[in-house]
Amino acid sequence: MNPLNPERGCADVVAMRKIGWGVGAAAVVVAGACALAVAGQDGPRPRPGECAAVAGTGDEPRYRPADCGSEQANVRIAKVLEEGEGCPKGGARYSTYAGPFTLCLIPNFVEGACYRGDRQVGMRRVDCAGAHAVRVAKVGTGEVSCGSDRAVAYPEPSVTFCLARGPAAR
Repeated sequence: MNPLNPERGCADVVAMRKIGWGVGAAAVVVAGACALAVAGQDGPRPRPGECAAVAGTGDEPRYRPADCGSEQANVRIAKVLEEGEGCPKGGARYSTYAGPFTLCLIPNFVEGACYRGDRQVGMRRVDCAGAHAVRVAKVGTGEVSCGSDRAVAYPEPSVTFCLARGPAAR
């Protein structure tokens, strides 16, 4: 099923491109919040695959480790960087932050769930019928065919999110 409306033509193509930009913009919000929130935290070193709940603004960010299955967990740690390293190249942009540890973060998207960009938390889980909702049509490892949906792929860990526009994507 094609979530794009053929009567709208290029407008839907532009809208789908905005999905990718929305994920990237949300990553910047999350990265800024993480940079300030985690800088003063004590505790164990974060590990790839763990999740966190990030909320707040650059002035008052809140970061806390979270169970990856909870609705509050909006980011997943892709990689913990050693000094001088950068996030992996060759896919979608990672959000990053530098606190006691420098982390590369990816969205903690759940297949079938819908999200919308939010200034407080990056990507917020929402009702799929809502305005500007983006539905995660498929989550897969390695190379994944998304058909007419927008593919957002990360090389490490190797994951692809197939994103479709709101109610039409159901």
